[in-house]
Amino acid sequence: MLSLTTRIKILLSVLAVILVTGSFILYSKNYTPEGKNEILIQALMQGLNSVHYQPEKVDDAFSKKVFNLYLQRLDYNKKFLLESDVAQLRKYETQIDDQLKMGSYELFDVSADLIEKRTQEAAAYYKEMLEKPFDFEKEESIELDGKKLAYAKDAAALKEAWRKQLKYQTLVQLTGLQERQEAGLKSDPKTEKKTFAQLEDEARKKVMQSYDELYKRLGKITRDERRSTYINAITNVYDPHTNYLLPKAKSQFDVEFTGTLEGIGASLQEKDGQIKVMEIVPGSPSYRQGELKPGDAIVKVAQAEQEPVLVEGMRLDDAIQLIRGKKGTEVRLTVRKPDGSSRVIPIVRDLIIIEETFAQSALIEDSKKIGYINLPGFYANFDRKEGGRNSGADVKKEVEKLKSAGAEGLVLDLRNNGGGSLADAIEMAGLFIDQGPIVQVKTKSGKVAVLDDPGPQVQFSGPLVVLVNGNSASASEILAAAMQDYKRAVIVGSPTYGKGTVQQFFELDDALSSQYDAFKPFGALKLTTQKFYRINGGTTQLRGVRPDIELPDTYSYLEMGEKDQEYPLPFDEIAPAKYKPWTNSKINVAKIQANSRKRIASNQSFNLIEESAKRLKQLSDNTTRSLKYTTYLAEEKKAEAEAKRFEEAQKEVPVLQVSRLPQDLNALKGDTGKVARNNAFLKSLKTDIYVEEAVAIINNDLL
Repeated sequence: MLSLTTRIKILLSVLAVILVTGSFILYSKNYTPEGKNEILIQALMQGLNSVHYQPEKVDDAFSKKVFNLYLQRLDYNKKFLLESDVAQLRKYETQIDDQLKMGSYELFDVSADLIEKRTQEAAAYYKEMLEKPFDFEKEESIELDGKKLAYAKDAAALKEAWRKQLKYQTLVQLTGLQERQEAGLKSDPKTEKKTFAQLEDEARKKVMQSYDELYKRLGKITRDERRSTYINAITNVYDPHTNYLLPKAKSQFDVEFTGTLEGIGASLQEKDGQIKVMEIVPGSPSYRQGELKPGDAIVKVAQAEQEPVLVEGMRLDDAIQLIRGKKGTEVRLTVRKPDGSSRVIPIVRDLIIIEETFAQSALIEDSKKIGYINLPGFYANFDRKEGGRNSGADVKKEVEKLKSAGAEGLVLDLRNNGGGSLADAIEMAGLFIDQGPIVQVKTKSGKVAVLDDPGPQVQFSGPLVVLVNGNSASASEILAAAMQDYKRAVIVGSPTYGKGTVQQFFELDDALSSQYDAFKPFGALKLTTQKFYRINGGTTQLRGVRPDIELPDTYSYLEMGEKDQEYPLPFDEIAPAKYKPWTNSKINVAKIQANSRKRIASNQSFNLIEESAKRLKQLSDNTTRSLKYTTYLAEEKKAEAEAKRFEEAQKEVPVLQVSRLPQDLNALKGDTGKVARNNAFLKSLKTDIYVEEAVAIINNDLL
């Protein structure tokens, strides 16, 4: 029988070809499932170093990066490991590179044993501490940001950290119970009023139940699942979008990608020990409900009126399983907003309303008729199904309809558009310019491909404004950048996300023939293989697209872009493509900026947004909370009052004169659901101050 080392070498010698060509390999029947994990790690490293756009040098410096990232994820909130435990693990800090070359998991094996042991020991803390009341009159505080905490020096210090954490979570429950009781007494004065002690006891029992459920889930975590956390600490040093997916996780990703899953329609990420909302899917239940926003941290999940389950510190896929559910059922998310305030958001699960993911248009009548097109994503009919929709063709139809209705200018709204089909972005850019390059794509080998709009026909030659924000990413950035480089459009809003990389999936099972199913499944590797560049030569990576006219944005000060991720690929430049700016351009950026600044300065809504954004940044940076009941309650009420003041002020914005085109109204055909969604679309658009400013730019500076 061949040795394990020999088997690994044979596998790795062909894997590079596999990853590139997708070919199948046949092996000798001598292979057995022994050493599967060793084969997996070396196969992954071979793939990373052979195919990744910018492979890392696997040395001691690389090892330190992996170690620090893994340690951070192993116990982010520092509630399990002791200072001595970290010292024990730190001896491996510069050895990971050597272990990887040998197919060894020594650091992982030691750390997994250690975290499992400490987790079980900590179970005694919460059971003991939640048995008796907390002193909520004592003036003390808790730090909620794990990065700012130190590891406990000994068991006594760790126990004290647990006491504060449990006291804080009981305090959150207690204030919620108090609020519900006050609301109940207002609606029915005869409602039985519980004492503070009774409510405090109830709050502790709820926290106890949450931790009992948490420990049940922790007990079900497999070694393979823990191993994937370690492996992803390795892959994420290459860049944040390069990941290893366990077979279960890959199948879960495939289901999400099809868009057919019933749920709430929010893209979530496990970041800094929290489950954070990264994106809201257009047309989804979360999108229609309107309260859940990118940047929110999900603290607890409840099934309708059932007791909520604590998800802080939970693995992402476990949290997703709690949030996901059948159409028509309700999930209640307790979220912590970036300003520190908490809110319970009820969402009824449903399928995504497909129509709301497609391009929609409206006509805005000010001094002139201005067309408006909202594009939630760059969708495409990849499967070539009959009746399938492409965003490029849809936007072309909307532009034609608006032109026929007399639109003299056009606003293309790419806010919160996370990207999608590159081909459609190129096709869309071609609607507004003569033929020419739209984007450059560079491979690992350094080869640069310039992707052009092949057609000389210009569908719309009038004034164009493109709206973007911090959630505009990928294909959105490519289109906005091309319009900016050609001086074809005025880009308005806040700086975009800054994702200028392309990923590709590789099924690791393709490296083994079916006669060796005993090894399978291995899962998949998602690799960054290319990078996008503007036609002016700069990449959209990290810097994104900076608007010509920057407008205040509530979330503009928060760390939510590509540059705020761990180990992103850098910004760089290549030679510009050959292109000629738009010859009919009336864009005088300096003049437009001056006029826009005057309008913004006198616009109370924009002033409030700027004030709110700075407040959010200040509050998000202040990660300590008081554990004294009266102080905590006062802080919560202040945060809620500020948030409410901002929301109320936004209702006072001017109303735009907006209407749907007759053919779009006819398409509603009395469908009550479609009519309701149409009314919501118009209501939102009429009070959109960003669209109002875009219209003002067209009317005052471009026409």
